[in-house]
Amino acid sequence: MAAVIAERPQRTGAPGWDEALRTWEQTNAPEGCKVEIIEGIVTVAPPPESDHNDTADELQRLLYTVIPRDWGIYQTQGLVAPGKQGLFIPDLAVIPKKLLPRPRERQTADVAQLIVEITSRSNANHDRVEKLHAYAATGVPLYLLLDPWHSGRPTATLYGEPEGGSYRVLEMVKYGDELRLPAPFDVTVDTSLFPVG
Repeated sequence: MAAVIAERPQRTGAPGWDEALRTWEQTNAPEGCKVEIIEGIVTVAPPPESDHNDTADELQRLLYTVIPRDWGIYQTQGLVAPGKQGLFIPDLAVIPKKLLPRPRERQTADVAQLIVEITSRSNANHDRVEKLHAYAATGVPLYLLLDPWHSGRPTATLYGEPEGGSYRVLEMVKYGDELRLPAPFDVTVDTSLFPVG
């Protein structure tokens, strides 16, 4: 079950979380930058490039054709993974609207039915490793990693069935192939629509 966390969450058991959260709140990054807490460290990523935005747009357009009217697709929703000292802003998060936090609250990541991260050169390892484990530990049912920087061969990997802080790889395809999102989406993603830089 999803938990709502107050603006100043209780300690996660790891030293430095309150300080990281305070630094995150006070960070004045340039417009469009993504400020997150990854493993207790505040990180600032530059605004995404146009290929990144086009990929998010293509996927978002597809998802809107299959999700219920009372669900939303969010690009700036902060989600907390307390056990992993994380506060992430996924590239896309599909969340039932009734589970969104009230003002001055933070929501745990498990409210999302699907989280999508699109790697950039500067943050690929965060998406491939730290966020992968944090989303699994939090219990996000589906994590789609779109990785145009994967060893010179762009790939889309769908993770699911989180258990014990780990995911199972449900499907992995190279860009150009189709990937099937299971229920509650039941839709085929045509990765040939995703630009490669």
